Amino acid sequence: MKEILQYLFNHNTLSKSEAKAMMIEIAQNKFNAAEVTSFISVFLMRNITLKELEGFREALLQMAVPVNIDASDAIDIVGTGGDGKNTINISTLASFVVAGAGQKVTKHGNYGASTTTGSSNVLEEIGYQFKSTSEQLNEDLERANICFLHAPYFHPALQSVGLLRKSLGLRTFFNLLGPLVNPAKPQYSMIGVYNLEIARIYQYLLQKEEQEFILVHGLDGYDEISLTHDSKIITKNGEEIHSAEDLGFNPVTLEDIKAGDTIQETAKIFMNILEGKGTEQQNAVVLANAAVALHHTRKFGSYDDCLLLAKESLKNGKALRTFELLIK
Repeated sequence: MKEILQYLFNHNTLSKSEAKAMMIEIAQNKFNAAEVTSFISVFLMRNITLKELEGFREALLQMAVPVNIDASDAIDIVGTGGDGKNTINISTLASFVVAGAGQKVTKHGNYGASTTTGSSNVLEEIGYQFKSTSEQLNEDLERANICFLHAPYFHPALQSVGLLRKSLGLRTFFNLLGPLVNPAKPQYSMIGVYNLEIARIYQYLLQKEEQEFILVHGLDGYDEISLTHDSKIITKNGEEIHSAEDLGFNPVTLEDIKAGDTIQETAKIFMNILEGKGTEQQNAVVLANAAVALHHTRKFGSYDDCLLLAKESLKNGKALRTFELLIK
């Protein structure tokens, strides 16, 4: 490790194969906490390169616990996290709205490392028991139209650095890997990214693949469509900028969509929204993300059609019913 660290501290970068080998050795606990922290720190001082991201990702996918579910018509809605905004769990809420609207969802998530409440934290708090087998995931997907893959169950490497990431409390390159290593490999993915440089790297990486992707970024630094500012939306076909009004809503403020200070408070907000007791602004940001996700699959008509479907899912209790079916 010392040689690699010295190499990196001299402003060099890793090749794809070197990055892959490092990730495998980290997963195998070949280094102590100080060494791994030093390695992670390199990527706090500079952005990750495409080759490094490819290598880390390939290692995680190679080491992942195999998942045998049919995700050929499924979507994952996920953000990198690490935007420092502490918002409500927008992508997770949007996932239930989308599932309630009739689109299968294979959601990949984890505990919060650089934020208080990740998707795993809030679902666990509300009573969901993580599933570890393909059979259980298939049962959830068939019954509720959604399944949830808790990342540490399927990625030993993420589990091995989980405590370290939490103790650091900072955005690390592991934030970038989560959205790229869903072991179900869904056909569609909507990924929120916290800055445009990372969006470009994701775009280069995902362009090579058969799966359909859409990248979203709030131009004021959110890893989702926040409606607090214009949003950039990037697909294989190009990129567009949309205002809140373009998406059918009034702008909101950061305070409007803030999470609670504790996991319990955030879980209460989460359930209030699903139960139809969310504020107009909370509902708006969830619906905007859900509508964009539905539109991304090109199965539900125009964006306006998708927005109507999303609103019906949330307001008529379909999203809540989906949630109830998942956790029972």
